Amino acid sequence: MPGGRLTQQERQQIALGVADGLAYAEIARRLDRPTSTITREVMRNGGPSAYRADLAHRATERRAHRRRQAAPRGPQTPEQAPGRDAEAVREYEEVFTTLLMQQGLPKMMARVLTCLLTTDAGSLTASELVQRLQVSPASVSKAIAFLESQGLARREPGEHRRERYLVDNDVWYQSMIAAARAHAQLAETARQGVGVLGPDTPAAVRLENIARFVAFVGESITRAAEQAREILHTDLPAKAGGSDDAGVTPEDDS
Repeated sequence: MPGGRLTQQERQQIALGVADGLAYAEIARRLDRPTSTITREVMRNGGPSAYRADLAHRATERRAHRRRQAAPRGPQTPEQAPGRDAEAVREYEEVFTTLLMQQGLPKMMARVLTCLLTTDAGSLTASELVQRLQVSPASVSKAIAFLESQGLARREPGEHRRERYLVDNDVWYQSMIAAARAHAQLAETARQGVGVLGPDTPAAVRLENIARFVAFVGESITRAAEQAREILHTDLPAKAGGSDDAGVTPEDDS
């Protein structure tokens, strides 16, 4: 990574760039840093609406101090596949967890889901989750129950009567379909208000426009999810330095 870890001055430049509405790629170009470094820095420290350079710098120093105190790390640290940077993986997991939280998932549920998604097997037992996340079995149980209720995870029998919790390839499809249903329900409820408030009133016109908009978006989500569903079941060959069939180009890591 150019220049090693981010300095406090660089974080101040990031904060100014975020406040000015600059894209992460532009901020990265100005600092001669990978875009992924800027994205991770902002997302793990409050997101674009709450990023502050001083707080981010202190938080980084505290994390580094905790890592030094915890070294050598215990058995809760999962083994990484050859070629993976364990520190980069941990930082990425923090970014993904923060994003899930910003989109409405409670913290523990977000941590468990991230852990499952970033595990090659896509499944873990309760004890493995407890070890990896260093939380209580009750916390894991509560998180899994919530994720199951949202269709984001499921359980299956494992060896020695130990259940395994896993994420399916269809998780995001089911999530999109659930969002489409929610949009349809909102549209229906808005249209009910048209009859109650009177079709010629400003409030009724507003609700009718909301209903039309939300219904259209929900139908579009359903169509797109159906058309793209097979992508979730496609095994893509490794492409060194290239891009996949969906046109997503991997960014440099820090």
